[in-house]
Amino acid sequence: MRIPRRHLVAVVAAALLAMPLAACGGEHETGSEGFTVGLLLPSRAVPRWEHSDRPLIEANVKKLCPTCTMEYANAENDVTRQRGQLISMVTKGAKVIILDAADTRALRSSIQEARRAGVPVIAYDRLAEGPIVGYVSFDGFQVGRLQGEALLTALKEETGRPDIVMVNGDPTSPNAAWYRKGALSVLTGKARIARSYDTQDWSTQNAHANMSAAIAALGPDRIDGVLAANDSIAAGVVAALKSAGVTKFPPVTGQDADLDAVRRIVKGEQYMTVYKPFDKEAAAVAAMAVAVGRGEDPRDSATTTIDSPTTKDIPSVLLTPTAVTAPDIGPTLVGDGVYTVGQICTRDLRAACAKAGLTR
Repeated sequence: MRIPRRHLVAVVAAALLAMPLAACGGEHETGSEGFTVGLLLPSRAVPRWEHSDRPLIEANVKKLCPTCTMEYANAENDVTRQRGQLISMVTKGAKVIILDAADTRALRSSIQEARRAGVPVIAYDRLAEGPIVGYVSFDGFQVGRLQGEALLTALKEETGRPDIVMVNGDPTSPNAAWYRKGALSVLTGKARIARSYDTQDWSTQNAHANMSAAIAALGPDRIDGVLAANDSIAAGVVAALKSAGVTKFPPVTGQDADLDAVRRIVKGEQYMTVYKPFDKEAAAVAAMAVAVGRGEDPRDSATTTIDSPTTKDIPSVLLTPTAVTAPDIGPTLVGDGVYTVGQICTRDLRAACAKAGLTR
């Protein structure tokens, strides 16, 4: 049957008018659909990865995208393993991957492979090389500055230039160089760096060996302060000082506000740590990952940009860290709900806790 021309025009016009509405409905449905977010963390040697970062990121992704799923893997400080984990996630259909690289250079080719497969990679905490689409971390230069400033504050009664031992982080991590640069911006000209060591894998055991070497070379009485890059390293430093028979500890820095480090600060074995609210870091990377997974521009989630050795103007979120000494534990760590007084103040620490104002 032949359709009159005027009726045909009306049908076509109605179809054209309906198309944008249908397309909009389709896009809305796609945006609400779940997808897989991959999460790759570098090790279990530093407590924060399993105790804080992983559960916080998973919780935030689930909050933002209830129908999304998380695929998780830990590299156990093995670069080859992490390469395989990343490619496995791409193969299994991850829509976006959050990567804290065990080695920021060595993962470059794997990140390129993910990009070729259409899977964007967001660098978390450490700035990986290669075509990453975003980066979320804390301002590492400021972390080092806070550590250096704390040492100078603790040593203000010293005459002349104090002798500092620097026990830095893993040499393969760009963060280690970032922290060191920040610390030296404060210490240069005001302290003498008597010894400086890199600590493979951020390992407590390797930090113990480094600090033992410094004590053997200098003698414990010639070490006025120790710039330990994080709390795992600080644990090795303190253990080495104890092994050498030191009873009056020099000020020792740290980072991450690990529970054991907070207890050392209460006991007077560690002077300070740098508190980085991991909930904010996890929330920021989860927001960026979900947005990217939904096809949105990572620049919409960023607050600044940063350059890596391979990529310029990476959309980034750089959060602000906070220095914590004994008097700060209550208002910051307990006040923010990181720990309770009961978790910090074990039976043998009750007197020291009372002195620090930590009471139930």
